[in-house]
Amino acid sequence: MKRKMMARLLQWKQEKHRKPLLLKGVRQVGKTHLLKGFGKLHFPQLHYFNFEKQPDLAKIFDPDLVPQRILNELSFHQDRPIHVGKDLVVFDEIQECPQALTSLKYFQEDCPELHLCGAGSLLGLHLSPSSFPVGKVTFETLYPLSFEEFLMALGDKSLPILEKLTSKDTIPEIVHEHLWEQLKRYFIVGGLPEAVATYCENQDHLFEAFSLVRKKQDDLVNSYYADIAKHAGKVNAMHIDRVFRSVPAQLSHVQDGTVARFKFKGVVPGITHYDRLAGAIDWLEATGLVIKVPIVNTGYLPFKGYSKENFFKLLLFDVGILGNMSGISPKTLLDADYGSYKGYFAENFVAQELISAGNPSLFTWQEQQAEIEFLMEIEGKAIPIEVKSGLSTKAKSLKLFAEKYNPPYQAIFSGCPLQARPSEKLRYYPLYLTGWFPLS
Repeated sequence: MKRKMMARLLQWKQEKHRKPLLLKGVRQVGKTHLLKGFGKLHFPQLHYFNFEKQPDLAKIFDPDLVPQRILNELSFHQDRPIHVGKDLVVFDEIQECPQALTSLKYFQEDCPELHLCGAGSLLGLHLSPSSFPVGKVTFETLYPLSFEEFLMALGDKSLPILEKLTSKDTIPEIVHEHLWEQLKRYFIVGGLPEAVATYCENQDHLFEAFSLVRKKQDDLVNSYYADIAKHAGKVNAMHIDRVFRSVPAQLSHVQDGTVARFKFKGVVPGITHYDRLAGAIDWLEATGLVIKVPIVNTGYLPFKGYSKENFFKLLLFDVGILGNMSGISPKTLLDADYGSYKGYFAENFVAQELISAGNPSLFTWQEQQAEIEFLMEIEGKAIPIEVKSGLSTKAKSLKLFAEKYNPPYQAIFSGCPLQARPSEKLRYYPLYLTGWFPLS
């Protein structure tokens, strides 16, 4: 599968003052596959070391953290030389060897010509000031396949149209209907590579394809539960498990309205306040399993300055996993007409797409009775984004926000086709174009 992150890796390869690159992301999001493909396609040799599968590798880092000695011993370990400046070295599941994580500092200082990448599925839990100083490593995060990458995996014929699309264009009705059908399938499959591969291999028989996808998602969800049990400690693991399960449960209470703030009462018996669940929520956010969207009551920047620690929404990292954990059958999503599915799917999808496109800081606006799903800072301006699960594009809250804060423009994502702008102030997009927002 082609991943857009490959372009970023190639850019990193060419950087003059290159630092070791650390690739974060949830388990099974495709980090290993991507880095191996990067090494095989763009370097004479790939040297791959997995600290989870080969725990004895940790001994190499015990005596000291001198890069040349480490490279010599790694060469002897695999019985072939590592050519600094030419080859790619990958430290996978690097969180299993804290000394290897710390060594990245010294590789940056003493061996900057080495192309060195690290990766790990639980890195968010292991990164601390003691691991390595800030500024010694380049961080990147790999997310589930976006809708565009899903279309790329399918070899979809509409991609050339989307690649050339501008805000002045319209999308033919036949293409719109096709993309909407593909979006509904993406809602079922999601963006985890194993689920996408399963769908691609069996798409000629949809019932079988989606049944196999759901089984694959069951396995993936179980692996996330296993990670929680293994890495979180007995008491904390119970809280984390319950919070994780409660996210789709709370989302499924939403119909066509916006997702409500996360409610703490009832998640864990006897706990009704944020303080006692903060650690569990932080754990899930650090591992990338949930998307935390702070709620603010102003449209002024910086949004973070107006957010409260205990006032936020929680979404899941992948719509396919959301459908699986919510118990929604593929048929329910497939049978839905333009947007007449559960409203929270649209909101979760838009959040994923915006984050994957390079907008990690999302906020929700709530002021008095008005609500807008997302606020983003674009070119130093506050941009409100309304998400509609159907064909309606009426947005009273947007009007109130615009009157009070005068944003340069507002955006509405819905089930409607791409529309020519009635003015520069109001822009309409079909949901499936979220990843291309804002169009030039």
